[in-house]
Amino acid sequence: MTYPVPTSLSPSRVESFTSCPLAFRFASIERIPEPPAVHSTKGSFVHRVLELLFTAPPTARTSEMVEHSFARARSEYEAHPDFTLLGLEPVAGEAFFTDSRSLVDNYLRMENPQEVRDIGLELRLEAALGELTVRGIIDRLEIDHRDELVITDYKTGRPPGRQYEQSKMGAVHLYAFLCESVLGRRPAAVRLMYLRTGEVITATPSAESTRFVTTRATAVWNAVARACTTGEFRPRPGPLCGSCSFQRWCPEFGGDPDRAAAEAPLAFGLGAPR
Repeated sequence: MTYPVPTSLSPSRVESFTSCPLAFRFASIERIPEPPAVHSTKGSFVHRVLELLFTAPPTARTSEMVEHSFARARSEYEAHPDFTLLGLEPVAGEAFFTDSRSLVDNYLRMENPQEVRDIGLELRLEAALGELTVRGIIDRLEIDHRDELVITDYKTGRPPGRQYEQSKMGAVHLYAFLCESVLGRRPAAVRLMYLRTGEVITATPSAESTRFVTTRATAVWNAVARACTTGEFRPRPGPLCGSCSFQRWCPEFGGDPDRAAAEAPLAFGLGAPR
């Protein structure tokens, strides 16, 4: 079986393919809808709270605005499929929002939002890389005290181990490539803010880092194209297998990948593939 070759990739899809080509096929090529997970829904919820907070002028980013932003995001998510399909009991649902609020409070201890000079929130950018289009959404683009561009990416999980840190930074360096391509300026810094622990990982983009991540993205896209042409999306067993929605269709666990497109939507109760 062969598949159409995608014409675009995002930083998250680059990492998805390198983590497990088969899972990439299910989610990004066959576009099989997946059930929401608590960790990903919590991440998007906290991102929404901070987005709402930063829509206010700097002087208005007070504790009252934080309360308002959290309450508005909660009212949105209580009716959002990403939350309702989690099927949480009332106590678990309340714990979800309590933990989310603790992440927001952790953020407020990491920096003063009134001092941030943001110029873009949830900023969608795309740029050509040869025949490939790279697309990404930047959580926050700002101007620092030296009038330099800074990319900030919020993370609601824990920082990666030393062996996984480079891949996380690689995704953010692709955002730096997008900024430079679209805005004509290379950011002075890219930051990952880990709200769970209060840690910040910062890197300085350079011509060398841009060349590395764009070369890697092109290589991944070429590998995706070969897999689409040959139909060979091989599984890559690893630590993420336990949380993979498609585990029952993975040959590493005795499953048949070719049955996933028909069976997974019914098993998940989510309808037909997109």
